[in-house]
Amino acid sequence: MKNIDLTIFLVGLNASFAYDDLSHNKDASQSHTVKGTGFGAENAVDGNTATCMRTEPIGPNSPDKTVWWKVDLGGVYNIYSVNILFKNYDGYESRQQGRFAGFSLYISNTGNMDSSSLCYKDGPELPPLNFSTECTLSGRYVIFYNERLDGVAYPVGYEVVAIVYTELCEVIVKGCGKPGVYGSNCNIPCPNNCRYSTCHIHNGTCFECEAGYKGAVCATECPDEWYGFDCKQQCSGHCRDNVPCNKVTGQCDKGCAHGWYGQHCEQRCVGHCINNASCIQANGTCDGGCAPGWIGSFCEKECSNGAYGYGCVNNCSGHCMGDSPCNKQTGHCDRGCDPGYTNASCSKECSSGTYGKNCTKKCSEYCLHNKSCNHIDGACTDGCQDGYKGNICNISCESGRYGKNCSHTCSKNCKTCKHTDGTCSCYAGWSGPNCSIGCTNSYGENCQYLCHPLCANQTCDRFDGTCAIASKMGIYGCLEMLEHSGSNQKEETWTAGLSVSIGDNIKRFIVELSYHVGSLHSMRNLHASMYQNQLIRS
Repeated sequence: MKNIDLTIFLVGLNASFAYDDLSHNKDASQSHTVKGTGFGAENAVDGNTATCMRTEPIGPNSPDKTVWWKVDLGGVYNIYSVNILFKNYDGYESRQQGRFAGFSLYISNTGNMDSSSLCYKDGPELPPLNFSTECTLSGRYVIFYNERLDGVAYPVGYEVVAIVYTELCEVIVKGCGKPGVYGSNCNIPCPNNCRYSTCHIHNGTCFECEAGYKGAVCATECPDEWYGFDCKQQCSGHCRDNVPCNKVTGQCDKGCAHGWYGQHCEQRCVGHCINNASCIQANGTCDGGCAPGWIGSFCEKECSNGAYGYGCVNNCSGHCMGDSPCNKQTGHCDRGCDPGYTNASCSKECSSGTYGKNCTKKCSEYCLHNKSCNHIDGACTDGCQDGYKGNICNISCESGRYGKNCSHTCSKNCKTCKHTDGTCSCYAGWSGPNCSIGCTNSYGENCQYLCHPLCANQTCDRFDGTCAIASKMGIYGCLEMLEHSGSNQKEETWTAGLSVSIGDNIKRFIVELSYHVGSLHSMRNLHASMYQNQLIRS
């Protein structure tokens, strides 16, 4: 190395002599190391500019595309500057500058670049090999990073295609070696509420505030409903009695409002606890068990269809209207019952003698043996009484039919037939329960009239009562009977029934007698005249 390089580097050290060397002999690591010995990451912090670290090359012709080196300062410190002495070779200064060009410096509390703060980004000009930059941040790790990615167009002068080694001979991180102080002599305490007790090394402003505070020097307490570092986090808003959350932790010191749980009362209770109790703040479970109709670790699952009540151990009646599920809390059928069932849960059959929806219909009075009908549809389970048919025995036999299931046919001689037992009201000329017996010595409907005593052998036409043979008493005897008979039969009935066999004159007499019944004396005169004519003709 040229003497001028060392001289320049030492001048850089003297410029920040008031600050401590935070990186000397601290733990260092790197992404990969070139084969061989004496190129470890620790060479960059050993205080010897003649020993340098070296990594495997990066770039298009190398399997590695990125490189990093970092030093752990052992604690979080207020940093002032970072000085880097890059490796130089006589006559190759431009090449070395092109190898280091484009690098970045990060300050981190975790060693992870993703959670770090950018201190410096090189480019597009080539860097000096004796590099120094102010970096007034705070942190524990200082990270050097560079890359040569495929497909990226880099500025002129950057070494890309050729072998690109990274060689750091010395890295010096300057700052206050005592935590919690700032100033040119590192003797002024940082404000009380600065996070990690670190602040800007020049003016003492806080990089971050402790939880519960905000402002340049972290002297302002978080407003209500805000908490955390720099008051950047909002409370859940679900603390009991609307009390603001803890400004440091964000927790609800007096517990969660009803229906919320979690460390910050940020999660809604998903279940249905018994007696409408709130779930446990720690885990969201229901301490006293689930309300009726709910199960599960968090009481978040409704009873399956067909079950209800505490623990879903009760079975619905199965008779809710249209197979609708019962109320999972009470077991009641909220939409009503299927036909044939009653009460709130539809578990009771209709009482005897009723059936159908809401049990409002009455069974037919014509069920066989007077037994009750089916409670659902009203069907007579044993069948119908004689004379009735239909599922509910509400239909009388049609005309001309009678008996069980209306299976019997009424007699053709029936004028009317009783649908229950076939008892008939007979047409003229017939009698008997089913009108199967012809009239004897009688005539008319149901044989209700006796043949007239004047009819021979008291026989007459069974349909209209006319005599088959005229009486031997003759017409006069008929008249005598008319005058003296104590019969209750009407005169016109038996008079009109005399035989036509006594000749045309007798017919005329009978007809005239039917219309001109007068005194018995007149009737005798007529008879005499008629009789005389008959004798002459004989």
